[in-house]
Amino acid sequence: MNGVHRQFILGLGSNLGERAEIIAQAIRRLDQLSETRVLAVSGAVDSDPVGFADQPNFLNLCLAIVCGLNPDELLAQTLEIERQLGRERSANRNGPRTLDIDLLFYDGGTWTSPTVTLPHPRWSSRGFVVIPLRNLLQDPILAKHPAWGSLAAEVRSLPVGGQGLRAWQGPTPWNQTP
Repeated sequence: MNGVHRQFILGLGSNLGERAEIIAQAIRRLDQLSETRVLAVSGAVDSDPVGFADQPNFLNLCLAIVCGLNPDELLAQTLEIERQLGRERSANRNGPRTLDIDLLFYDGGTWTSPTVTLPHPRWSSRGFVVIPLRNLLQDPILAKHPAWGSLAAEVRSLPVGGQGLRAWQGPTPWNQTP
């Protein structure tokens, strides 16, 4: 660990099992990581699958954390959380899964390594990321952080329709803003 605490924005999704409960467990586990605290959680969306249509709908949301890990270290921890919550990786990257945690952004700007590229290279083309991200960036904790102002403006300017996306009407066993 480098001792520097940074804010990260992550995307979470699930389409197998009790989606809301799996996401709630993932949020709790993220909050329990060493030197990590969940700052804010967006509203959730129920989304049609993308890339491989023959699977159940996804439940997606974004969240912000403050963390003492660098992006590669955080990725290793999120992969372990996915594994603990039943994620089985297959050759089909767009296939069904109990949990997917994507690192989307961090307040350090860009990061490129063999395992992580930040910002996430496909975030802006994914409505299931953009819509929760719009919601998340309105949280007062993030709205006043200087790193997120230009991102918030960019997200607001994206022409993302709601096709295949619905506001989640089911249970939310997590706090939207802890």
